[in-house]
Amino acid sequence: MTRAFNFNAGPAAIPLEVLQQAQEQFVDYQGAGMSIMEMSHRSALYEQVNNEAQSLLRELYGVPDNYRILFVQGGASTQFAMIPLNLVRPGRPGAYVKTGAWADKAIKEAKLVGETVIAASTEADKYMRVPTADEIIVPDNAAYLHVTSNETIGGTQFFDFPSTGNVPLIADMSSDILSRPVDVSKFGLIYAGAQKNLGPSGVTVVIARDDLIAESPATIPTMFRYSTHASNNSLYNTPPSFAVYMVSLVLNWIKGKGGIAQMDQFNRDKTKLIYDKIDQSGGFYIGCAQPQSRSLMNITFRIHSEELEKQFIKESEKEGFVGLKGHRDVGGLRASTYNAVPLESCQALAQFMADFQQRNG
Repeated sequence: MTRAFNFNAGPAAIPLEVLQQAQEQFVDYQGAGMSIMEMSHRSALYEQVNNEAQSLLRELYGVPDNYRILFVQGGASTQFAMIPLNLVRPGRPGAYVKTGAWADKAIKEAKLVGETVIAASTEADKYMRVPTADEIIVPDNAAYLHVTSNETIGGTQFFDFPSTGNVPLIADMSSDILSRPVDVSKFGLIYAGAQKNLGPSGVTVVIARDDLIAESPATIPTMFRYSTHASNNSLYNTPPSFAVYMVSLVLNWIKGKGGIAQMDQFNRDKTKLIYDKIDQSGGFYIGCAQPQSRSLMNITFRIHSEELEKQFIKESEKEGFVGLKGHRDVGGLRASTYNAVPLESCQALAQFMADFQQRNG
């Protein structure tokens, strides 16, 4: 079997070892005579999977004891609404840093719920950078400050998170969770759709400080209350059991690779190969994001001719590359280099870029 060079933005690459392990256990999970997808979420076997996934994430990320780890459905897009529904109050607006398309979607949802303020925006720079700390103005009465740690479309990433004092910091880490060390204690809440660095689509991870989710408003639907999921160990309703199982396998894979620090170095080594090809191309390739904000997860770039970009996509697909076409809203080219993208794929892309330039430069 030939594996594609998978640079999809999401759903994205899953480690081959994880896929093979899931394949081996697919029909008969641990001698149960059935698949994990077939068994009750109230069974001891599934509760073990649920608890192990939480325990592994807590260990890998150094999650403090006063934080809960929740597995919920609806993707990060549902979190855009759940956060303000649970936390915004009269006179306590949600504050947002506007860094691109995903931050903007979170803001639009929050505005449907209650008062919202923009603490900083890089829209004037076409979202090609993240704001500096001194550009972010957090109102003292804010219920929280929300940031999108990595913007997949523009290819920008926060490398230093703002200090917010007594205002809880909330981060959408859907596209860079577990890709680098993070001090979880600096955040009130972290959330992430799984389908980029954690596993398949279908489950969203929420890491939340106890005091923020202890008592959700009784006026919002039961399923939208963080307290519902916290008090039921993420088993209030039927969970996305197979997706949680896959997350557990991915977390074990990361642990086996040496943990988050090793993932960070691995990702830096991979992306350097591609950024070097852009920077050393003499202007043939043009990086989109400003250098100080360049993402280690989504590398966005252009070629000076749209015709050449189309040719690049066409030729790369023939060579087994997948997902290099830029987002439909911005065009150009994009290579998503999440944790599970092998070094060999990035080496192959760097070589293809060099060959393409030599033939068309």
